[in-house]
Amino acid sequence: MENIIAINDRKFVKYILKDEISAAVNKVAAEINEDYKNDVPLIIITLSGALIFAAELVQKLTINCRITAVKLSSYHGGLSSTSKVESLIGLTENIKDQRVIIIEDIVDTGNTYEHMLNLLNEQSPKDVQIATMTFKRETYKKNIPVKYVGIEIPNKFIVGHGLDYQDLGRNLPDIYQLYEE
Repeated sequence: MENIIAINDRKFVKYILKDEISAAVNKVAAEINEDYKNDVPLIIITLSGALIFAAELVQKLTINCRITAVKLSSYHGGLSSTSKVESLIGLTENIKDQRVIIIEDIVDTGNTYEHMLNLLNEQSPKDVQIATMTFKRETYKKNIPVKYVGIEIPNKFIVGHGLDYQDLGRNLPDIYQLYEE
């Protein structure tokens, strides 16, 4: 089947097509453009997964914004998130009294988002919101609002469009879910 790919020891089936992803990016960009039309937010891209979504998203923004990146990790090459989030590359910008938008590839348990929000709140920003390409509402365990959601998905492991399995698959233009035979 052409809709099934192999990445290392696992098979994945095509799940979300690039056209649907593009429509989701446009939707999130329109919401941000409206909400920040009178502001200059700092966009914080979480590397490496959010890189592709963020690149597409910021190109659709008509507002002025500043852009930076941080690297956090909670997956460690497996199929499920660990409960421990590690800060790998820190934030160097001053965010005191600034409006901040975190760009994520996926929000599932919310551990990474909560960790990042706690780090940012230590610097007294004006406000912090999150924009995520994919959101697993059924596994989300936090009481922190997820403001901008591209596509809501069930609790399935996915790869492609920035998301990886054992550091592979990020470059796929479509999103694939784990294939269960």
